[in-house]
This record gives sequence, C-alpha cells and structure tokens, in this order.
Amino acid sequence: MVIRGILFKIICARSLSAGIGKQCALTQNTYSSDKLAGLMGMLLLVLILPGCVHQKFVTEPYPRWGKEVRIDDIDGDETLILRTLSPPDSVAAPACVLLVHGMNEHIGRYGEVAHYFSRQYMVAGFDHYAHGLSNSVLQRADSALTSGSSKQNVSNAYLAQSTLINLEPLRRNLNRALRKMITLCDKESEQRRPLFIVAHSLGALVTASYLIQLREEDDLIRRVRGVIFLAPAFAVSEPPGWRGWVANPLIKLSFHAETHFLHPQNEPLPLLMFNQTLALVTVPILDSLFEILSWPGLRCILTPISPDWVQNYLTDSEEEKARLRFDGWIVRRTLLRFVKGIEAEIVHFRRQMTNFTIPYFLVYSEHDPITPAWGSKDFAHATVQHQPDNEVLIFSNFHYHQHLFLKEPARTELLRNIVQWMEHRLHAPD
Repeated sequence: MVIRGILFKIICARSLSAGIGKQCALTQNTYSSDKLAGLMGMLLLVLILPGCVHQKFVTEPYPRWGKEVRIDDIDGDETLILRTLSPPDSVAAPACVLLVHGMNEHIGRYGEVAHYFSRQYMVAGFDHYAHGLSNSVLQRADSALTSGSSKQNVSNAYLAQSTLINLEPLRRNLNRALRKMITLCDKESEQRRPLFIVAHSLGALVTASYLIQLREEDDLIRRVRGVIFLAPAFAVSEPPGWRGWVANPLIKLSFHAETHFLHPQNEPLPLLMFNQTLALVTVPILDSLFEILSWPGLRCILTPISPDWVQNYLTDSEEEKARLRFDGWIVRRTLLRFVKGIEAEIVHFRRQMTNFTIPYFLVYSEHDPITPAWGSKDFAHATVQHQPDNEVLIFSNFHYHQHLFLKEPARTELLRNIVQWMEHRLHAPD
C-alpha cells in the first residue's frame, strides 16, 4: 500500500509537465478514497471479529460451598438454589448473613468469605437471575461436567440476559432468597434472629432498590438489621485510559439525558428547556439503538466482551487475578439492552435513594472506575443522617473494586470491620 502511494506521487509529478496532472490528481484521490475505505473496513473487522470468535469453556464443575437448598416458585420462575453454611453451634448463632454477588460473577466465588462469616453466623448465598447456576446454559454445563464430561462450551451463557430490560428478575430472586433464609433462620432457633445483607456492586443496587420498595409493614424490612454495601453500583462506569476517551463522553451524555428525561432538576428555565430537549431526543434514540444491537444476529458480533482492564481494577491480589482469568463461570459478555437497563435503574434509584432508612456500612474505593466514588458519596450525603449507626469506610487513593478479594492483610481486616459493625448493630437499641 505504501509503495503504491509513492508510485502514484512519482507518476503525478512527471505527468504535470506532460499536461495530464488533472487526470492523475483524480486518480490519486480515487486511491486515497480506496485507502480510507480499506482502513475503515479493517477497523470494522477488528471490532466484529472478537465477538464472532469469542469462545468460552468450563472444564471443572461449579465451585460449590455449603448445603444446597432448592427454592421452587409457583409463579413460573425457575428453581433457585440457596447455599447455606452454619457455625458449629448453629442454634446459638446470633444472626444470619446473606451474601449478594455482583454483575456477571457468581456466588461460588464467595466460598472463603462464607466460611469466614460462618464462624459466628448462619450464612447463605445465591446466584442472581442469568448468573451462575441460575443461568440455564451454565446449569447444563455443570450437570454435564458432574456426569463425567471433560469440557463444556458456555460461550452463549450471556444470552440469558436477553430478557433483562431492568433488574426486576434479580429483585425477585433476592426476595425469594431472603424469605427462604428467614424461614431457615427461625427453624433452628426459638427466637426471630436478625438478618444482615452483604452486597457487592450490582448486588448492592439490587438490594438497595429492593428494600426501598418494601412496605413499612412488611415483616422482612423489620428483620434486616443492617446492610453492608461494597463498591455499590450507584454510578455508571468510567473506563480508564484511551477507552475512556472514546466511551466516557457517550456514557455521560446517556446518563445526563436519562437523568433529566421528564424529570426537572430545579434548573433555571433556559437550562431546563435545554436539558429536556436534549433528553427527549437522546433517550429514545439510544434506547432504540441499544435494543437493536441486542437483537439476534447483531448481538453475536456487537455484544461487548469484558476488557482486560476490568480484571486489573478488580483486585490487587495476583493470585485472585489468576483465578479470575480461568473462571469459566463468570459471564464475560454483556448484552447492551442489559447495560442500558442498569443505567436506567441507577437513575431511578438516585431519585429515591433519600428514602433508604436501614442502617448501613458503606465501603468504596476513591478511584474505582467500575463503580465510581461519586455514586457512593451522593448516597451517603443523602442518607447518612438517617441512622446513627451508618458508617462509611473509604479506601483512599485506591482503585480496586472487589474489596472482599483484596490481598492480605487488607482482606481479613475488612472482614473484621464488617463483623464488628454487625456486632455493634446486634446490641444497638431498635
């Protein structure tokens, strides 16, 4: 290509003296157009081919921990598996702890965390809708592996997200898990034991939005003694580096438009009119675009695959990073329809987060690009005064997202802080 361009220039230079420069210039322009089209085609192939060739396999059964309790549902939802662990003297356990994992991961990763809490408390965990063994593709793969298969293709596990236009299916599973756990807690004890929820990232958004929806008279809301929010998804992501230069303007535009869409923000009238006009144009276009890109056929080549930078910002533990690289039960792709639905859920939650009144222990990193700190700061500013036991722990100058998977001693120190906060809550007056 380069040699061809040089030859064109030589020919053109000689042709000018022969009076045919005009035709040569036209030919060179044609060449330039062809070159541009070729570069655009190559760029398109670079974007498309990863989606086409993405293959993911699992070779070992799902990482189970604890006892499995199956929760059947009469409304047509699939069976939900609740994993439970109890201390040696389960009757004397003062409380129960429910673990709620984050986006595209699974509760099987939390085995060590569950064993830590089970020294004192009854512990349970479950897989979100479309995650882990709540994902039909992953469930079938696990069954095949436990039956003797050596390898299973789970590349299409992300397609379980095709029905997720919001987080309502995840909230339904949380509701089922919470109510079943309360039943199990009460079964082994003569008293109604309190409940704590430890929720990470997207799981924190699901938990917070679910608890706000509960009515005051609901018995469940009175049983929740406190919530531990770990890097909660109360803000949209901000990719770092060159990806951020490309993606962040669009992310911010979409979030700004969604925030103002049919919801005035007490702006001056000129700004109000501008924001509403921008939102009325932008939101329908982006909603339609994300929906179209999630259709069969298009989604197989346009669904984004989790980039390497995400793994680097999850934990500072090289051992844990190695586990993440080889964990086939993590869903590596995310349908754009689901991404847009999460954005809308964040916007909706922020409009009503001041109504969150349950005591909480909030933990976040100052420079986390996956769930940026401004979301947690806004939540704390709106709610910290509601309860005297509300506490905020900030990892200053930290950019890691999964605090329960940090390298030692930070990991154990955080677990101890969580237990201390829960013990304080158990002795605090109602």
